[in-house]
Amino acid sequence: MATITTPGYAHIQRQHGRCSKAGRRGAAANSVRFSARAVSSVPHAAAASPAFLPVPFVPGADAPSPSGKTAIGVPKTKQRKEEQRSLNFFQRAAAMALDAFEEGFVANVLERPHGLPSTADPAVQIAGNFAPVGETPPARSLPVSGRIPPFINGVYARNGANPHFDPVAGHHLFDGDGMVHAVSIRNGAAESYACRFTETARLRQERAMGRPMFPKAIGELHGHSGIARLALFYARAACGLVDPSRGTGVANAGLVYFNGRLLAMSEDDLPYQVRVGADDGDLETVGRYDFDGQLDCAMIAHPKLDPVTGELHALSYDVIKKPYLKYFYFSPDGTKSADVEIPLDQPTMIHDFAITENYVVVPDHQVVFKLQEMLRGGSPVVLDKEKTSRFGVLPKHASDASEMVWVDVPDCFCFHLWNAWEEPETDEVVVIGSCMTPADSIFNESDQHLESVLTEIRLNTRTGESTRRAILPPSRQVNLEVGMVNRNMLGRKTRYAYLAVAEPWPKVSGFAKVDLATGELTKFEYGEGKFGGEPCFVPMDAAAATPRGEDDGYILSFVHDERAGTSELLVVNAADMRLEATVQLPSRVPYGFHGTFITAGELSSQA
Repeated sequence: MATITTPGYAHIQRQHGRCSKAGRRGAAANSVRFSARAVSSVPHAAAASPAFLPVPFVPGADAPSPSGKTAIGVPKTKQRKEEQRSLNFFQRAAAMALDAFEEGFVANVLERPHGLPSTADPAVQIAGNFAPVGETPPARSLPVSGRIPPFINGVYARNGANPHFDPVAGHHLFDGDGMVHAVSIRNGAAESYACRFTETARLRQERAMGRPMFPKAIGELHGHSGIARLALFYARAACGLVDPSRGTGVANAGLVYFNGRLLAMSEDDLPYQVRVGADDGDLETVGRYDFDGQLDCAMIAHPKLDPVTGELHALSYDVIKKPYLKYFYFSPDGTKSADVEIPLDQPTMIHDFAITENYVVVPDHQVVFKLQEMLRGGSPVVLDKEKTSRFGVLPKHASDASEMVWVDVPDCFCFHLWNAWEEPETDEVVVIGSCMTPADSIFNESDQHLESVLTEIRLNTRTGESTRRAILPPSRQVNLEVGMVNRNMLGRKTRYAYLAVAEPWPKVSGFAKVDLATGELTKFEYGEGKFGGEPCFVPMDAAAATPRGEDDGYILSFVHDERAGTSELLVVNAADMRLEATVQLPSRVPYGFHGTFITAGELSSQA
């Protein structure tokens, strides 16, 4: 039995090697044992923020262990003190009985005799710099090499998954608790860095109980053990041990600043408002945000902010009951529109969508939810090869779904869409996205090599026909995922997109500036042993695209050096793709998801 150790993080004991199909059929191949231990954190400081001081790492962090796995040091910070929840006699007895059922039957009978696929194996999903960190209070006066352009005034914030407790069973990267990392910049100086958990109702309840209590949607909810864990969760809810009515989401994916609020989002819940400290750059969770009582359903993690109208457009999907999909928007003052119910035959994974000047563009692709597959021992997230992928084009202010025009785009799955615009002379809507194959490879184990191809999709709303073309020539094809266009031109025709080079998958070795018309690609590579995430484009003029060009701005990106164990924030000129400045960060920043830049002017009116 090999022991893979992440210092400061509980041991994950498993046999050598990834889970193979043959191994999963074996009696105990790749079986996993876990213990619930929390990641250490530092409470919000009441006193003045400390000066910059790198957090010490365990010696040898980020170096291969004898088992061949990479060990990561978690910052040595004090454990946050959480008040033990008071339970009555009945609840204590119920908790003990349900815990015994979980350990004796769910874990020992349904789970441990079977191996985990790599898509649900914690030793794969949260290894190396995907491993969680503790909270870091504001560290001040960060060292800067080079020159930060003085117009960059505000806060770069990035979201990510950071499990507070060790997994007790399967775990997917997307299952972790939300943590926001933020760097405050003013007048050419990097004033502070901080990272904090988003205090979701789920996280607060689990901390009060001292262990994971909510099922993990991807890592745990598959097969018969997934059914058992759902039953276990509902039993705990019936006994008052957890309260799902207060929210079950992790708020770990997207960030948007709208109407004076920074919102952290995942598509399984309402958004959470996170306030950025004006003086110290610290982060504080205000709470679950329902837009003053107007929103009563989950909202996907990629709402679209129209740069001209100031409206925020959003979708909500349901995996249990109809309507499986709804569209709505918010006016600049936060007033919500009526829902437009979009009829779908089956619940569908819709992680992202696009807007144009006058329309929303909604993908209805082949990755669907079939909960009955769990009864057959499989995953409820399924690639339906009999379904034809399509896009729906709906007027932004439509009163109902009868105004939607559907256009088939066979064998197309875009996890993310980067932009869309209208070309009235041809009756076409142009969509820019990354087409991923196999479509379900993020969720289900596959022997097929993953490809994410930057693609132009043309939807003819008059004829109902579509065309597709790969923007890069075959000789220059690279996996491009997570990124953005100039946000001041979202929904309008853009020439450039800035996208992460997702190689070797799932790591990001750099980012690329792509000319969407010519296919010309300019790479910025992080360097040997260095990896990052989503490039965040900060336009020179925060109000509008500047006369000097749509690429007049800078790219911000976190980068981690796996050999040195250090993390940095890079500032790169978006026009010529040259490094302008490097900000040294006081502690490790794990690889994460999506971010945004909040200007000083926006923060001055923060709610």
